Amino acid sequence: MAFRGWRPPLPPLLLLLLWVTGQAAPVAGLGSDAELQIERRFVPDECPRTVRSGDFVRYHYVGTFPDGQKFDSSYDRDSTFNVFVGKGQLITGMDQALVGMCVNERRFVKIPPKLAYGSEGVSGVIPPNSVLHFDVLLMDIWNSEDQVQIHTYFKPPSCPRTIQVSDFVRYHYNGTFLDGTLFDSSHNRMKTYDTYVGIGWLIPGMDKGLLGMCVGEKRIITIPPFLAYGEDGDGKDIPGQASLVFDVALLDLHNPKDSISIENKVVPENCERISQSGDFLRYHYNGTLLDGTLFDSSYSRNRTFDTYIGQGYVIPGLDEGLLGVCIGEKRRIVVPPHLGYGEEGRGNIPGSAVLVFDIHVIDFHNPSDSISITSHYKPPDCSVLSKKGDYLKYHYNASLLDGTLLDSTWNLGKTYNIVLGSGQVVLGMDMGLREMCVGEKRTVIIPPHLGYGEAGVDGEVPGSAVLVFDIELLELVAGLPEGYMFIWNGEVSPNLFEEIDKDGNGEVLLEEFSEYIHAQVASGKGKLAPGFDAELVVKNMFTNQDRNGDGKVTAEEFKLKDQEAKHDEL
Repeated sequence: MAFRGWRPPLPPLLLLLLWVTGQAAPVAGLGSDAELQIERRFVPDECPRTVRSGDFVRYHYVGTFPDGQKFDSSYDRDSTFNVFVGKGQLITGMDQALVGMCVNERRFVKIPPKLAYGSEGVSGVIPPNSVLHFDVLLMDIWNSEDQVQIHTYFKPPSCPRTIQVSDFVRYHYNGTFLDGTLFDSSHNRMKTYDTYVGIGWLIPGMDKGLLGMCVGEKRIITIPPFLAYGEDGDGKDIPGQASLVFDVALLDLHNPKDSISIENKVVPENCERISQSGDFLRYHYNGTLLDGTLFDSSYSRNRTFDTYIGQGYVIPGLDEGLLGVCIGEKRRIVVPPHLGYGEEGRGNIPGSAVLVFDIHVIDFHNPSDSISITSHYKPPDCSVLSKKGDYLKYHYNASLLDGTLLDSTWNLGKTYNIVLGSGQVVLGMDMGLREMCVGEKRTVIIPPHLGYGEAGVDGEVPGSAVLVFDIELLELVAGLPEGYMFIWNGEVSPNLFEEIDKDGNGEVLLEEFSEYIHAQVASGKGKLAPGFDAELVVKNMFTNQDRNGDGKVTAEEFKLKDQEAKHDEL
C-alpha cells in the first residue's frame, strides 16, 4: 500500500494505489467531474448494496490507454485488487468511479490526467497527461462497521429448539463469495459439516450466524472478512479480505448434556401394567433423523422388533425410553448421539446424529411371568371343576395383546376338544383350563415361554408373542385317575382271562381282546379314557399284556394293575 510522498520506481501492479498530490475531488455520484466518464456495461438485477466512501472493495480490472495498449491488469496476476475507497489509497478518478457500484457490476471508466497521474505520469509506464481507461468488475464490498447478516428464507412450522452456544450441529452448506462464485459445498461431498457452535471451532461469523437456528431452517449468512479469514484468506480457496456467503440448511442439533426426550402420542385408557427393566418387548417403530430422513422401519419388514429392555440389548437411549410404556402405547423418543450411535454412526445413520423413534408397543412380558386368569362368568352350579385327564370341549377366541385376532373356534363353528394335561395344547392353555366348570367364561393371558416361544408359529403366531384366549367351557367328561387308560366300573371277574379267551385255547389274540374290552365299555362295566382313539388305547393295552411280543397273550402274561379293585386296569 502506498502513502503520501511516494516516488518511483514501483512495479506497474501498484499503480492504482498512487496518491495524487492535492485534495481529492469530492464524490458526488457518477461522473461528478465533467471529464470523468463512466459507462455501466452490466448491472445485476439484484443490487442490495453499493460502494460508499470508506468501504473496502475487491475488484478486477484491465487498464489501457485510449489506443487500446494495456498497461496493467489484475487478471494477469490472478488476484483481485483490494483497497479502501475514498481514503486516498487510489487515484482520484478511480476513487470516484467505484462509488455506487454493485457487486458483479461492470463499468468502463475514462479518467482524465488531472484525476489520474497528471503532467508527471509514471516514468516508463504511464506518459505525462495520459487519459486512462479501466474496465472494472466489482467482486466484493464490505465495511469495517459491518456485522454478520442473516436472511432466513425457510423456517419450519414447528421450532421446539434453537441453536445455543456449546450445541453440536450437523448442517449442509454452499459457500460462495459475494459475486456468487462457489468455493466450497458440503453437498458436493455428500456429508454434513459437524461441529460445536460458539466455542471457537468455526470462524467467528459462522459461530454467530448459526445461533438461533431451528432444525429444518434454511438461512443465508453473509460474513465480512474480519469475522471470517481476514487479510490472509485460508491459504487455499478463499482469498484475503473476502466476504463469504453461506447458504445453510440445519439438519441436526443437540447438546452433550442432553438426555432423551419422550413425547407420548397415544396412551391407552386402560394401562394395567407398565414396562420395567428386564421385560421383553415387541414393538414397531419408524426411525428417522431430526430432519425427517427415514433410516429404518420395522413396518417395512412387516415384523416387530423384539428385545429385552434395561439390559443393554439396544442403544442406551432406547433402553431408557422404552421403560414405563403401556401395551398399545405410542410414543416418540428422541435420542442424542451420545445415547445412540455416537460419533461413528452405523450403516445409513451418520455420525453424531440425533435419532427419532416413533414407537408402537405391541406387547411385553417378563420371563418370570405366569399365566393370568380373569373369570368373567360362572354358572350358579360350579362345583365340578376340570382337572388333569378330563376331556374338555370349549370355544375360544385367540388374539395378541394389541387385539389382533389369530384364531376363533366360533368362526369355524366347532369346538376345540382336548384331554387336559395330555400335552395337546401349549402349557399355558393347559394351565388356564384347569379348575374351570362347564358354562364358565374366562380370559387367559399366556406369556410366550408358556405359549409358542421365540419361534412362534410360522404365518400364524409371531415369535415371543403374548397370547390372549377368551374361553367358554361347554362340556366336561371326567377323566380316569392318573396313569389309567381303562377302568372297571364294578367288581372284576375272577375268571377274567377265561372270559376273554372265548375259544379256550389258552391264548388271547388282539381281535379277541379288543372285542371283549369294547363289549365291557358298551355295557357300562368298563370305561376307556375319554378323548383318545379307542382302538389305539386298546391296542396299547394289549401290547402291555403281550410281554414277550409274540402277538398273543397267555394266562401267565395276563395281569391286572395292583390298584383298588374297582379301578383295576388291564
